[in-house]
Amino acid sequence: MITDDMLDEYARLVIKVGVNLHRGQPLVINSPIDFVPADFARRVAREAYSAGASDVTMSWGDEKFAKLRYMMAGDDALAKFPEWRKKLYDDSAAAGAAIVSIAAGNPDILSEVEPRRIAISRKSEGVALRDYRARLMANKNTWCVVSVPTPDWARKVFGDQPIGNAVNMLWDAIMASVRVSGSGDAIEKWHEHITFLSRAARFLNRQKFTSLHYKNEVGTDLTIRLPEGHVWAGGTEEAEDGTSFAANMPTEEVYTMPHRDGVDGVAVATRPLVFGGNTIENMRLTFEGGRVIKFEATAGEKILKELLATDEGATRLGEVALVPFDSPIQKSGILFFNTLFDENAACHLALGKAYPTCIEGGAEMDDSELSERGANDSLVHEDFMVGSRELSIDGITGDGKTVPVFRHGNFVAIT
Repeated sequence: MITDDMLDEYARLVIKVGVNLHRGQPLVINSPIDFVPADFARRVAREAYSAGASDVTMSWGDEKFAKLRYMMAGDDALAKFPEWRKKLYDDSAAAGAAIVSIAAGNPDILSEVEPRRIAISRKSEGVALRDYRARLMANKNTWCVVSVPTPDWARKVFGDQPIGNAVNMLWDAIMASVRVSGSGDAIEKWHEHITFLSRAARFLNRQKFTSLHYKNEVGTDLTIRLPEGHVWAGGTEEAEDGTSFAANMPTEEVYTMPHRDGVDGVAVATRPLVFGGNTIENMRLTFEGGRVIKFEATAGEKILKELLATDEGATRLGEVALVPFDSPIQKSGILFFNTLFDENAACHLALGKAYPTCIEGGAEMDDSELSERGANDSLVHEDFMVGSRELSIDGITGDGKTVPVFRHGNFVAIT
């Protein structure tokens, strides 16, 4: 049973640990207008004001209207991103605002929409918000992505249950994943969890691997070169002003950037990818020289094609993330159909833009400097899961030594 106290504790966690809001700092909340997300957004706003926020701006989204627009608006309209919305994000980020995004919705809301039209709209959004998203990926602002149930999403996850039961079950799963139990110690639990992930990142940084080799029972056989000076991160990020924040709640990963030209072999997705209001299933990508040269999927292949066609960088990797297969989300046995959760159930990779903070000094580099160091650039950044029970990962050092990193889907050792 989810209580008001638990909801308020979750909201407080988002403000105190998620974005780590400072007194006098503005906050922007991106939220669906559905009842549950909207109620939670207001709770987050209340906690922000209590923490001393200078003001809170709500940016509401309506996926049902978005579907209507995709179905009925002309291509010219879809190709235009509202200038007022671009100004909202650009100005808020420049003013030092913290950003909270509530990622909740129907995973299949746009399944009836022609993929080409979705691609037109997403590309116009990507171009318009390029500077804003680059700021966030370089940690110029604190930001956090969280989630709460919606009826349509709960129905997708627990379709054999009455809708009321399904929503309650999804609430229980979400609260467990963010360590909110009703005992009032969620913030303390998060600090303990962050300590473990930070220790894992330090262990990997000491290894200074030049590449990683992935292999598992479902067909992944992939070599990923890592650029010189790459940085592993996990648990919390550090903003430009030194503020620590947790960009994702939940999070079970440590991650870095691959070299944009250094990926070769086959990657087989082990969980569906929800992208553009569609579900892509059983995705298989073949890489050569860093680029996807062949792709297939048993469902959603047309939307996958549009994703890869976004720009040249969309065919390359921008992130490699390690997640133990015995993570709490994997142990729950739930397929969430929501990347925020599913990526924290298994090791994953991301097509598209790399995080500049994953290379030494990267946050201060321009696009040209980042490219010279091997960082990928794109309008997109889309995670897909490749972890499995039998996944093995070996790290290769500069002197050619092979170091076991993962066996049977989990870390071999962290010291």
